[in-house]
Amino acid sequence: MAEFELKTKMLVKDVMNSPVVTVNENETTNNIAVIMDKGKIGAVIITNKEEKSIGIITERDLVVRVIAKNRKPDEIKAKEIMTTPLMTIAPDATISDAARIMNRKNIRRLGVFYKGKLTGIVSNKDLLGVMPELIEITQEHTRIENANITEELEDPPQSGYCDNCEVYSENLKVRNGQNICDECRIELEEEE
Repeated sequence: MAEFELKTKMLVKDVMNSPVVTVNENETTNNIAVIMDKGKIGAVIITNKEEKSIGIITERDLVVRVIAKNRKPDEIKAKEIMTTPLMTIAPDATISDAARIMNRKNIRRLGVFYKGKLTGIVSNKDLLGVMPELIEITQEHTRIENANITEELEDPPQSGYCDNCEVYSENLKVRNGQNICDECRIELEEEE
């Protein structure tokens, strides 16, 4: 049977969101909240005047660092509450790599950089969104592999003496209730 190969690796570039919403470090947190609300997004990347990505602000940052502290959102600048440095990953990394980094760093989003340029953002929600499909692919792959193994083991060869020629063989097969070696099996098939 031909070798069957199934690609089960999914890459960050397959699930990332692009383009990324970026906001200048001097923008007020009130305006950032409006941008996030209008865009229906949970985070923005913060850039400096050279447009270099320097941090991230998430919904949680707004709640914990502004609202919970009863600070005035229209007076607080992005650079005062952003999380920095921005944790990043390459687009060709696997989603398993992204999940490991997020888990280890206890974060929910990674900036995706290619050749030093921000090209996307990937969140734990993006990773969770593809998990059911990956599980199905893995289950199908396992089913196919098990079918191949079962085919090979349906009539496994045995060792012993051939019931027809009484010669020892390591490749006996059962035929009509008798253990028959390859040579005898060929002879018997030719006679029929």
